[in-house]
Amino acid sequence: MEKRKVPHDFLWGGAVAAHQLEGGYDKGGKGISIADVMTAGANGKDRDITKGILPNHYYPNHEAIDFYTRYKEDIRLFAEMGFRCFRTSIAWTRIFPHGDEDKPNEEGLQFYDSLFDELLKYQIEPVVTLSHFEMPFYLVEKYGGWRNRKLIDFFVKFAETVMGRYKDKVKYWMTFNEINNQSSVQNPWSGWTNSGILYQKDEDVQTVLQQAVHYEMTASAMAVKIGHEINPDFQIGCMLAMVPFYPRTCSPQDELAAQTAMEHRLYYYGDLHVFGEYPAYMEAFRREHGICLDITEQDRKCLKEGCVDFIGISYYMSSTISSVETEDSIRVADGIYVAGNPYVAKNDWGWQIDPQGLRYSLNLLHQRYHKPIFIVENGLGAYDKLENGTVHDSYRTDYLRQHILEMKKAMFLDGVPVMGYTPWGCIDLVSAGSGEMEKRYGFIYVDKDNRGNGTLERKKKDSFAWYKKVIESDGEVQST
Repeated sequence: MEKRKVPHDFLWGGAVAAHQLEGGYDKGGKGISIADVMTAGANGKDRDITKGILPNHYYPNHEAIDFYTRYKEDIRLFAEMGFRCFRTSIAWTRIFPHGDEDKPNEEGLQFYDSLFDELLKYQIEPVVTLSHFEMPFYLVEKYGGWRNRKLIDFFVKFAETVMGRYKDKVKYWMTFNEINNQSSVQNPWSGWTNSGILYQKDEDVQTVLQQAVHYEMTASAMAVKIGHEINPDFQIGCMLAMVPFYPRTCSPQDELAAQTAMEHRLYYYGDLHVFGEYPAYMEAFRREHGICLDITEQDRKCLKEGCVDFIGISYYMSSTISSVETEDSIRVADGIYVAGNPYVAKNDWGWQIDPQGLRYSLNLLHQRYHKPIFIVENGLGAYDKLENGTVHDSYRTDYLRQHILEMKKAMFLDGVPVMGYTPWGCIDLVSAGSGEMEKRYGFIYVDKDNRGNGTLERKKKDSFAWYKKVIESDGEVQST
């Protein structure tokens, strides 16, 4: 399998998000986004979400790695690795600084024109996410974020604007990044980054969550439909955080708990994107819990008319579900506990390393949806040590090698149609969850620490040459 080659049109590349690398938060007419009011956290310490930009706080996304002015230098490095595609996002606030303007910000549009032109100069296909943990902060302050139906129109206008502008430059699109993250209602970060929502003590969390998801799904479907009208050749996908849930034991209770977790934390979102209708288990859940939502017949029609062409996924880890509390478990719902898995290793942030889980995930998704799958995030966050101008990161290439091998098994042994693979954080950037720079994923080292100190100089890690060989060979992955 190591020497087995993937098709030559396979989309090898790398993945980032605008708010995690661009910087330039106050340049080019850009407005304040929800990412701009998140402070730096640390390993085991959550980021604070502040009410606007406050003095004496460090906001790592403001400068990030200054891709805004250095993108040509970085794209040259991506081209040297042989990237066939580059996944990034468009910062909504560069196009509509407040989100509700009548006319877009031309300077922001021109920035992405230049960025995509630079990619295409090297025959690198842009893969663009419309909303990647970033929306105008103004829409939260004035409208309450995705609590409000008005955001459907604002998002659709944004989508139509950029899809129309870049119709001849961008072929691959995704609507909302990891839209199912917000099912983890215990973590304030999830609702904030997905929907601009912080839950209040006196409100029914599930009602707020389900309503926001409905508005987002309706907006996504409308964007898909409009995108296909703008350019029928567009390939427009959804993007799911793929964390497969294994039952902790083979007890029927654990099996059912894992099934329920998969339905509520993954399939619900995929079913809406792919099938364009609410699954029976969610309709039953709402009836059982007395959840009444603002869902119109026109909304249901929109959902049906805007089904996606492919499924984009992130895959970093698997998880394990127990129906009873254990010593190492965390309660996420009645009778559902996330528990440790003794059969897999963990990284420094406690994320379970499970390459076989990727093959398992690809099969689950293909069996359910029968759509091409694009692995748009996969990678290892690690503490890198700079030695003599480089990083000897065999731990990273070993991680990627194992996952690529399992991807190829899914393709060649199981028949799963995988269209591309873009490792996350192909250049070091600000961690979305912790705000750290020192949780590094990239093939390219960026000289900056967790406190914002550093020259921002770029240096190739050992993994740079390794990944270049993987692409050149159409997926041969030799041991390192």
